[in-house]
Amino acid sequence: MDFELAAWQLSYLCIAPRLVYKHLFYHKQTKNIWSRDDPAMVLLLSACLVFSATAWGIFYGYTIRGIVCLALLMILRDFLIVGVFVATGVWLFSRFFLLPSPPISHQTENSLEWAYAFDVHTNSFFPFYLWLYVIQLFLAPLIDQDRWLSLWLGNTLYLAAFAQYTYITYLGLNALPFLIRSELLLFPLIPLLLTYIVSLLGFNISKAVLAMYFR
Repeated sequence: MDFELAAWQLSYLCIAPRLVYKHLFYHKQTKNIWSRDDPAMVLLLSACLVFSATAWGIFYGYTIRGIVCLALLMILRDFLIVGVFVATGVWLFSRFFLLPSPPISHQTENSLEWAYAFDVHTNSFFPFYLWLYVIQLFLAPLIDQDRWLSLWLGNTLYLAAFAQYTYITYLGLNALPFLIRSELLLFPLIPLLLTYIVSLLGFNISKAVLAMYFR
């Protein structure tokens, strides 16, 4: 497992995500598949979630057992199970809307691999993780206050997290030369922005989510 490469990719997903997807072409040429054949990225993200679960557990006064359960919840539900649903949705969406009609070819190289769709979710999840599992933790005492500044700060965190997740997902599909109309994947940014604007009228998304997550 190449943890050094995985760590490089995680860092560049935050500062220059396009470079990560440019690396795909070298991977495709050498391995003849678009998806990763190395679980190092998944393991690193799982380790990050264990770290966050420990920090959140200490913040909320969890027992060791509670922290272990929280870590399993973050890894299994938040990352893997949600990832399976997202990858399946992206895979199906690409087959119905992003492939030329009629398809250029029925060959394997001109179809989106489900495993690659999951890789795209993995890539998109890391910046999402930084916003909501790390930065939100440090800002939690401020977000929890009944002030408009707290509401704005918490809601902006969620806007940034979901917007970056959407954008990196778009980059992942846009990097494949046989897909068209990949800009359709940016459409969720419109309802996301509208929801954010409406929420500023008085609904603190971050405070509400934390109350449900750690109840």
